[in-house]
Amino acid sequence: MTLGRLAIHGHFYQPDRRDPFSGAIPAEPGAAPWHDWTSRVTAEAYRPNAERGSFGRMGWDVGPALATWIRASEPDVHARWVASDQGTNGIALPWHHAILPLASMRDRRTEIRWGIRDFELRFGRRPAGLWLPETAVDVPTLRIAAEEGIHYTILAPWQAGTNGDLDTRRPYRVDVGGGHAVVVMFADRELSAAVSFDPSATENADSFAHERVMPRLELPIPGGIEPIVLIATDGELYGHHQRFRDLFLSRLTGWYGPAARDPGFDVASLGTILAELHHAAFPVTTIREATSWSCHHGIARWAGECPCAPDGRWKRPLRLALDRLAATVDAVTDGIARELGVDAWAARDEYVDVAAAYVPAAAAVERALARAASDAPADARHRHDDTDGPARLRTVLAAQASRLSMFTSDAWYWDDPIRPETLQALRFAAHAARLVEPLAGFPIEAPLLEDLRAVRSPSSGLDGAALYRLALEQVGQPEPR
Repeated sequence: MTLGRLAIHGHFYQPDRRDPFSGAIPAEPGAAPWHDWTSRVTAEAYRPNAERGSFGRMGWDVGPALATWIRASEPDVHARWVASDQGTNGIALPWHHAILPLASMRDRRTEIRWGIRDFELRFGRRPAGLWLPETAVDVPTLRIAAEEGIHYTILAPWQAGTNGDLDTRRPYRVDVGGGHAVVVMFADRELSAAVSFDPSATENADSFAHERVMPRLELPIPGGIEPIVLIATDGELYGHHQRFRDLFLSRLTGWYGPAARDPGFDVASLGTILAELHHAAFPVTTIREATSWSCHHGIARWAGECPCAPDGRWKRPLRLALDRLAATVDAVTDGIARELGVDAWAARDEYVDVAAAYVPAAAAVERALARAASDAPADARHRHDDTDGPARLRTVLAAQASRLSMFTSDAWYWDDPIRPETLQALRFAAHAARLVEPLAGFPIEAPLLEDLRAVRSPSSGLDGAALYRLALEQVGQPEPR
């Protein structure tokens, strides 16, 4: 008989560092002696944790773009990760790590569908849980997740709508309307912060277990449910952000070796625990709308000025510029798809198979056109004989992938748009604009540049148009005309 259970969840994520024009990741000198930061973090965190078997004893989500890179570049690490799922450990992550409450409803659904489908392709099952990027949440996002078959998510305790009577040692149910509900487990605030930001707390796994975890499990929960302590952190801290913490994680989850002491509690992934409690009656709670785990001002960090960043006046103009570009790309996509009798947004949702490198783009386009042809009335089927139709559809779907990529949360997280993360978003914007402009019959890149002039880097004084040119110059792309 144990006091309760410890669940550790790691959010494993790296931004998509590919140059969208070439598909290659440019060298990043700061990551030396590795070629780039994805390679370095893999060597320092993902590989050692995979080899130690820790992924099989904890919960995790892994960014789809990162997992796609690992599958291609470090296939043995990918294979270990897949094997570690064991049917309950992994949960899905919306593909492009966008702040979903800031996205359109259609984009939210696509992001969630892409994350679910990527998980299916990679791990061979439907995910029960979904990690929300930056745990940014609102009820409409949870409703879409529930409609797509998601049962649970993880939030920070300050995202709960309760006024102080929250016991984070038990799951809750959030009603999201339409007969749907999502189970929410709130992470332990103090332990998650200690693991993330206090290296002295994680020097010794045995001490951490007995001095920090045990006291939280000793007090019983009314109703007889076994207490659960959930530690949720960025996964990269286990070996990359903090050296040797892969050893801490292995010890804390594994308790191996002749010197191991019984910690007095079980260790399991949150997915495993919730699967066992499937029929339990969880208390109902609410969430605080438009909140996140890494900004205590809601989601202001990704939308405009916020005390989390010294000068965020550039963030809203950037979002407005990219929103306008997205609307233009969508209009061109919709027009071409209509000409071909294709459901543009169903085709976009299915394009994740291409983004995840499981299906060639030509095959995805052929599938969309074949479905459209079979669904079309007999007198309209001549539209599918359009000789350049497949090429045009393939172009706008590739543009959609880049148009979604430009909204990654990293582009707005920091305090200056001259950073690599924002420049990368501008490269994806340029790729989307340049793909669709020849099909549109009107200028797209020039209005984008004009909109970007309202963006200004606090450190360099460069406006967004100059940053756009810099982003293209760094990957050898020609200047805007």
